[in-house]
Amino acid sequence: MSRILLKAFLGLLMRVLYRPTVEGMERIPGSGPVILAGNHVTFIDSLFLALLVKRQVFFIGKDEYVTGKGLKGRLMAWFFGASGMIPVDRDGGHGGVAALMTGRRVLDEGNIFAIYPEGTRSPDGRLYRGRTGVARLALMTGAPVVPFAMVGTDKVQPSGKGLPRIAPVTVRFGEQLDFSRYEGMDRDRYVLRAVTDEVMSQVMQLSGQEYVDVYATKARASKAA
Repeated sequence: MSRILLKAFLGLLMRVLYRPTVEGMERIPGSGPVILAGNHVTFIDSLFLALLVKRQVFFIGKDEYVTGKGLKGRLMAWFFGASGMIPVDRDGGHGGVAALMTGRRVLDEGNIFAIYPEGTRSPDGRLYRGRTGVARLALMTGAPVVPFAMVGTDKVQPSGKGLPRIAPVTVRFGEQLDFSRYEGMDRDRYVLRAVTDEVMSQVMQLSGQEYVDVYATKARASKAA
């Protein structure tokens, strides 16, 4: 019910204000497990994805978003929960494993799991090297991967800015990627890298971003130094 209310109100508001262009929505299967893998340029990406895709989309978020106290904390917990966010402590030593296992559970239940292979938001608008979690999920579960690209959301909520702005947004979904040929090879690091690079290549074509073959976290650290 919470998701229906959120989607009815915010989804309508989003369409009226931003008039987002959605391309390739029909490429998302109407049922069964699906991995949505795309670029990540701003905090608001997940909200656009959750409100525009017809099926419910689940994604990982920091647990601090839902652990606040008081009325504000409860409202934030309701909002993020209704939008499909699953809180995970990603700062801990086992954060990556917890995120991977959460994604596997979502997919095993026949749902959609969205993942940003870069692992964090792009520090400068370019597309960075993907981490192999998306490949592990695809090979462990057999779920198809639908690549997607967010275009323009960085103008809606530029880095360091608070309130969203009005700007055109396009969400593009690519053709399904089937990696069943690699069944049983989810521990082969060469296969994992090949699958991840194939996914990122499709995301790059959809987004039109310049590709940088380093991890975004490393680029962010270098920028801050």
